Amino acid sequence: MAEVMEQAVGERQVHDMDHGDHLCLAFADDEEQRRVVTAYLRDGLQRGERVVYFADQCAPEQVLDWLRVAGTDPGTALDSGQLQVTTADDSYLAAGSFDADAMVATLRQEVADSLAAGYSGFRVSGEMGWALRDVPGAERLGEYERKVNAVFAENRASAICQYDARRFDAAALHAFGQKHPGTVEAVPLYSGATLRLVPSFHDGRRSLRVVGDVDYHTAEALASALRTAEGWPGDITVDAGALQFLDLAGIRALVRTAERLPEGRRLRVIDLHPMLRHVISVVGWDREPALVVTARETAE
Repeated sequence: MAEVMEQAVGERQVHDMDHGDHLCLAFADDEEQRRVVTAYLRDGLQRGERVVYFADQCAPEQVLDWLRVAGTDPGTALDSGQLQVTTADDSYLAAGSFDADAMVATLRQEVADSLAAGYSGFRVSGEMGWALRDVPGAERLGEYERKVNAVFAENRASAICQYDARRFDAAALHAFGQKHPGTVEAVPLYSGATLRLVPSFHDGRRSLRVVGDVDYHTAEALASALRTAEGWPGDITVDAGALQFLDLAGIRALVRTAERLPEGRRLRVIDLHPMLRHVISVVGWDREPALVVTARETAE
């Protein structure tokens, strides 16, 4: 049984974020966004950092309500200047267009001003949907994401850039995600001693990442997570790169999910260890046409 379950390379839980992090959050529903953003803002306020939020699809008051519902009254932080919630139009697009270099310089100055004012650090999060508008300079967003890495890597500062997977296509999500040193892990659908089931993205497409062991103790948790994934659009992708053990009960959960899918949809298990791929083949359950299993490449 697996004793330690590591996150994907470059993936961090929001509560583990610290100075130097510039992470990408791809999300596919409002609740995912709310949970991560609220935790990030609250942690910053509790650590005595200056916290700035650039809203776009959400109204600033909605973001403040997230904090209130979570038990944090933002009033004092707003009054003192520790917390600022503004809009993309008043930040990224304050000049009427997007100037990547000017925005990098602005953030660098915000970090310096925050530290000079005695805050323990600076953290910022922005909704990036504004880039989908017909805005001059929006085509430089990828360049900006790459340039701004140094602002956070060199300072007591952190950032989360938010990309709504319902608005950005898979290719754009993948490209923007690659510009960041890492990503924010979503709240797991299941987290136990030997297994974590985490909504994620693979090549910009929504996926279910399986970390640890699936056996008769945890097969029902996998089945439940797969039922949730059935509600996602398109094919279901199961990222098995961190799957260490899969028994017949787990294989059965995969096959039964594939059998339920309507015509044209597939359950794609990717990056599976070759030995586990062989087990599925021996059992004969890879003959289900809606189940597509791809083994990872291993060194000779």
